[in-house]
Amino acid sequence: MAGRTSTASAPGFEDSRDYVQSLARGLAVLRAFDGEHATLTLAAIAARTGLSRAAARRLVLTLQHLGYVRALGREYSLSPRVLELGFGCMDSLRLTELVQPLVEQLAQRINHSCSMAVLDGQSIVYVLRVPVRRVMTVALGVGARLPAFAASMGRVLLSGLPEADLETWLSQCRPDRHTPHTVTDRKRLRRIVADVRKQGHCYVEQELELGLCSLAVPVRDRDRRIVAALNASMPYHAGASGHALQDVLPQLRAAAGAIERCLPAHCLPPVSA
Repeated sequence: MAGRTSTASAPGFEDSRDYVQSLARGLAVLRAFDGEHATLTLAAIAARTGLSRAAARRLVLTLQHLGYVRALGREYSLSPRVLELGFGCMDSLRLTELVQPLVEQLAQRINHSCSMAVLDGQSIVYVLRVPVRRVMTVALGVGARLPAFAASMGRVLLSGLPEADLETWLSQCRPDRHTPHTVTDRKRLRRIVADVRKQGHCYVEQELELGLCSLAVPVRDRDRRIVAALNASMPYHAGASGHALQDVLPQLRAAAGAIERCLPAHCLPPVSA
């Protein structure tokens, strides 16, 4: 089975007192997911790991509680939090290999830092970052998290949620005021997300940090579901919004289209709260 632990390198170790069976089983559940099995039912997880359905259920619920697995109806998928288990290996991931050159070219063309992120609960998680200039005071890299409600990529990702899921997300949101410009009213946030869904992009000006603006567009899978967001961050100035929408937006959309064309099927699970 896909999730079974190999003993070829350590014969007999699984029978020793040092072997932690529950840890091995939990890791087997995480390994059950792959590019061809981005979402799995409990029965499928049990089958792919060789575990009983009851054991698979306990492990999945524990991993869900810890934030490494998330529910999608009757199925489950890995959460972006699994990135925390292996930041040093991110460069070897197929997604990074496919997308990095395209995002690097975009950053060079527009001379702004560019990033990709996915939604994880109330946060966005960076899965790729190409810095060109330092705009934020906080250093960002793969695995960095920002509040979704105030980030351009967060609002783009929220626009991909079904209405019921968006309402649940908003009911759980506790928006903090980061700057005098931060939108914290949930009704206004709902209207903003609705506008983003219609426009296909989101521009945010000085809501996360004074002096910072960002513009984001969705990255969609083959079924046209939003699976990630691509953005460019830039310093604030009087004409920042005009520059973003006239000069940067067409380049962002072209890059997102190029990324979509090269993504393998089921590379990322669809956006979920």
